[in-house]
Amino acid sequence: MSAAFKKALKSRQKNHKERSQPGFRKKLGLLEKKKDYKVRADEFKKKRNTLDALRRKALDKNPDEFYFKMTSSKLQDGVHVIKQKPEEVTDEQLKIMRTQDIKYVEMKRVAEAKKIERLKAELHLLDVEKKPKNTHTFFCDTKKEVRDFELAKRLNTVEELVNRVYNRPTIETLHNQTVNGPTNSRALKKLAKQRRHQYRILSQRIEREKKMFVVSQKIQARKDIMEKREKVKVKKETVNSAPIYKFKKQRKR
Repeated sequence: MSAAFKKALKSRQKNHKERSQPGFRKKLGLLEKKKDYKVRADEFKKKRNTLDALRRKALDKNPDEFYFKMTSSKLQDGVHVIKQKPEEVTDEQLKIMRTQDIKYVEMKRVAEAKKIERLKAELHLLDVEKKPKNTHTFFCDTKKEVRDFELAKRLNTVEELVNRVYNRPTIETLHNQTVNGPTNSRALKKLAKQRRHQYRILSQRIEREKKMFVVSQKIQARKDIMEKREKVKVKKETVNSAPIYKFKKQRKR
């Protein structure tokens, strides 16, 4: 074997290792090797190239340029955020529209409407909170009569029944007839509790009937879209209303 080949033989060569951090410099951390420098250099170059590209983009930007994302995004805390579109159909409405037919939905809505009318006829909406207050105007002939005006005397009833808008008997009725019904406070509280419960059921049925009406309108609008081709949207679909379309008039032969 020649001497030159012995010198070139890798198995006889010494492995050169990078030196480690000296003992008196251990407090400074690990000594950076070439592979660590390579990662740091690549990261620095990447950031530098990104900044250069953004700087060129800012210099070449046209202030009058328009793109459609401007209308669908907004600036929030210095960050562009996509605007959330308003909800058009709730999950409950979508489930009913996919599984039920318009005839079934309309049948349930009519049933709810009849129950609402029956409850209104029974309750008469006497103590509802949002009901506008009725006004009763009394006419007097003289100023003295206005000063001495007494509501209980004018209504011919007792002071305790003046604020009642229903079942307000006169003094003669109280003297001549016996008022039937519970007289103790416990029974009156029970009746008031039952009345509030009935009004709560009535409000729930009214809300359910409104939802059924909106669902039936949306199903009908989708059927109309499937049947007719040329259309123009007049009003967008929302949670509480169906979309409105304007169809082109076609003469039937």
